[in-house]
Amino acid sequence: MIEQALTKCGVALRVKITVKALLSVGIIALAVILPQLVHLALGAPGGVQWLPMYLPILLGGCLLGWKWGLGVGILSPVISFAITSLLGDPMPAAARLPYMMAELAVFAAVSGLFSRSIVKNGWMAFPAVLLAQVAGRLTFLAIAAVFQSVSPLSAGVVWAQIQTGLLGMVLQAVLVPFIVMGLRLLLIRDKE
Repeated sequence: MIEQALTKCGVALRVKITVKALLSVGIIALAVILPQLVHLALGAPGGVQWLPMYLPILLGGCLLGWKWGLGVGILSPVISFAITSLLGDPMPAAARLPYMMAELAVFAAVSGLFSRSIVKNGWMAFPAVLLAQVAGRLTFLAIAAVFQSVSPLSAGVVWAQIQTGLLGMVLQAVLVPFIVMGLRLLLIRDKE
C-alpha cells in the first residue's frame, strides 16, 4: 500500500526505500514494545491470549507488501529475543523463536500479498488479515507436528495455544483492517 502511494506521488526509488525502511523499523519497535506492555499488565498468559506481536506484523504486511513485510515478520521476534535476552527474560523463549519466525513470516507475507488490492479497495484488508491469520497459525501447527519428536512444542500444545489465542485473533481481525483502511484514507486524501 505504501509502495503504491509513494509511486503515485512520484518519489524517487531512494526515498521509497528510506520510507519503507523507517516504517519497518517502527513496526519492529512496536512488535518488541507491545508484547512487553501486555506482559507487564497481564503476565505471560496475557501474551498467549492477546498475541500482541501479531498486530504490528499484520499491519506491516498490509502496509509494506509481502517483501518488506516478510522481513519485518522474520526480524521482529529475533530482535525481540535479542533485546529481552539482554534484560534477562527472553521473549519469545528460545524454544519458541523459530516457530514464531516462521509463523510471523507467513502472517506478513500473506497479508502483504493483498497490499495492492487494499489500495483499490480498503475492505480487502479483512480477507488479507483473516487469510494471513489462518495460514500463519496452520504453519505454526504444521511445524510443531513435524518437529514434535525433537521439540518441547507438540502439536497438542500448539493447538491449545491456538485455542487460547482465539480472542486476540478475533480482535486483531477487526482492529487491523480498520487501522489499515484509516491509513488508506489518509494516504488517498494526501494525494488529491
